[in-house]
Amino acid sequence: MPEYREVKQAFKPRARMLLLLGDQLIRDPGIAVFELVKNAYDADSPDTTITMSNVSDRIAGRIVVEDSGTGMDLDTVTKVWLEPGTDYRTKQREEGFRTPIFHRSPLGEKGIGRFAAHKLGLKVQLTTRKKGHAEVHAHIDWEQFEQKTYLADIPVVVAERKAEVFTGARTGTRIEITRLRNDWTRGMVRDLSRAVTSICSPFEDAGSFVPQLVLTDRTERDWLVGLLTMEHVRDYALFYGSGRIEGDSFTYTYEFRPLAAMRDRVHGRRREDVECRLQSRDGRQNKHIDLRQYGIGPVEIRLSIFDREPQILALGVTDKKGLKDFLDSVGGIRVYRDGIRVYNYGEPGDDWLGLGGRRVNTPTGRISNNLVIGAVSLDLTQSRDLIEKTNREGFVDSPAFSLFREAVLRSIEQIEAERNQDKARIRQAYTKGRFREPVLADLTAVREVVERKNLKELTPFLDRIETDFTAIRDRFLTSASAGLSLTIVIHEVEKGITNLVKAADEYGASPQVVSMARHLAELVEGLGALARRSGESREKATALVRASLFNTELRLQAHSVTVTRKLTADFEAKCSKRLLVATVMNLIDNSIWWLDNKWGPKNKSGEKKLYIGTSRDFADGPAIVVADNGPGFNDPPEYLVEPFMSRKPDGMGLGLHLADQVMKVQGGKLLFPERDDVTLPPDFDGAVVALLFGGAKWLA
Repeated sequence: MPEYREVKQAFKPRARMLLLLGDQLIRDPGIAVFELVKNAYDADSPDTTITMSNVSDRIAGRIVVEDSGTGMDLDTVTKVWLEPGTDYRTKQREEGFRTPIFHRSPLGEKGIGRFAAHKLGLKVQLTTRKKGHAEVHAHIDWEQFEQKTYLADIPVVVAERKAEVFTGARTGTRIEITRLRNDWTRGMVRDLSRAVTSICSPFEDAGSFVPQLVLTDRTERDWLVGLLTMEHVRDYALFYGSGRIEGDSFTYTYEFRPLAAMRDRVHGRRREDVECRLQSRDGRQNKHIDLRQYGIGPVEIRLSIFDREPQILALGVTDKKGLKDFLDSVGGIRVYRDGIRVYNYGEPGDDWLGLGGRRVNTPTGRISNNLVIGAVSLDLTQSRDLIEKTNREGFVDSPAFSLFREAVLRSIEQIEAERNQDKARIRQAYTKGRFREPVLADLTAVREVVERKNLKELTPFLDRIETDFTAIRDRFLTSASAGLSLTIVIHEVEKGITNLVKAADEYGASPQVVSMARHLAELVEGLGALARRSGESREKATALVRASLFNTELRLQAHSVTVTRKLTADFEAKCSKRLLVATVMNLIDNSIWWLDNKWGPKNKSGEKKLYIGTSRDFADGPAIVVADNGPGFNDPPEYLVEPFMSRKPDGMGLGLHLADQVMKVQGGKLLFPERDDVTLPPDFDGAVVALLFGGAKWLA
């Protein structure tokens, strides 16, 4: 039997642990850059510049983040920057430290910001200088952390040197990142630009902190063309609310500012210093909301709310599509602490307040994220119970956060109530009728009565009616795809037979007649496949596009539509070929109709153009893009995919709804991207639709 032994062993962290932490703590490259920008804020810098060069090529690409803040000396670099998890910032905050120039409280807390550089690239050059000190330079090669066993085996050389970057009296920090870990796309860079420009509250005074994104490569520079700014769109809002939550009360000011062209029919309205108590419903009981239960402190709320009805936009918005696209991508209610954003509240897909679900139940009385630009502002020193997650994606889900969220939501409801009064006056002045979805709109009205009269026992019956109606409706809508495809089949067969008869009259039994007959047989066979049932299979995107174009070839020729196809890149997706081909054909058919019947001044020559191709521009996966040079869309995406919503005379209003449903079934998305978010030839400035396949893989 072995003797008892006692061994004292300290933890020996493996070198690759830092790489694992970087991957887990920083979700994507956009958040990584965002973290570096926040470091510049903590350094009391008035600005920061993100310079990106050749970032579409991870080998040749380079990202530089530079600020003009306080910088670091040798001791700070070695004892703080190179010590992940240090309590340096935490102690500063506990002591009430404020930066000397802009009086900022540090945002950094856990000492993990340096992992952001690893998320971006394998080679990192740090250059920094503090006032009265020499310039400090350090180089980190993250590849060594994969090759070496322990952290202690990888010393980082930090050296003082004569100033090369921060010469004269300049101070600041410069981080240069090469050997990038991602091939950046147009969509990723545009998303980064939106994130960087939204780091500061849109309602704060300009100049307090100004980040700037610069692209140096000539081929990538146009990736930022067409991006609207907050300053451009805020003047188009009609409804404004601002207020302050303190304890259990919300005091607010509301203003309705009609556009100049509206003032002959509706007048503006303003209410100041309205105070209300914050309560929510808990079953049949009212629940009291009081932020004094936790260390949350006062909360400032500012909202700019828009009206997206086409008739209202036409009264004063010059770039209607640009405004709607901007609200779709940047709209929402963001959270700021000491003027700097808490990521990622308000991002597309992050409905942290549940505005979308509320709007489903009461669509006309509630706002959604694409109707509002809002800021919820906190004081860092007075909101200690709201703790940011380690991965920098919002606050820890705690009772304090739940109370904070509930207080904000109930405060927004007060502004909504004010806005609804003025919205009703606008509709009365301008709208003769409104779009109503059969049955569901009436059910919503009944629910309001049931809630008002406290007839809770009727709720299960209303739920069952709504569920059954939705199921039946969706079943019929899914079946309708076969009917839409059959319409195209009949149209193409009729046109093919007409051409065949003409050829027979002119040429007799000539080779031309034989060729047209063969083509017609192939066409009918291809279109007939749309009516047959088919399961899922692995399909190449180029094959889907070619089948769709072949099936619509005669129709495109008959309407003199010039087709540009770009199928140089291919990907493979598991999908139903029948449904996908029918969907692409439907998009082509839409373009043909609008190119014929809704021609505007965009193209004086009247040349009709259609583009179809594969695209790498979307961060969530490969896509098939269909675009044209017609008039484009006049409605927001949520209306475009609604059933029975059509601007065609006698249109069924099912095409885009079915396309949306088909893509959801395939695990993808139907998108309506901005023109500049996709790489397209310059002439295609009309409608742009993308079929995004989330689980697809690019082929070599």
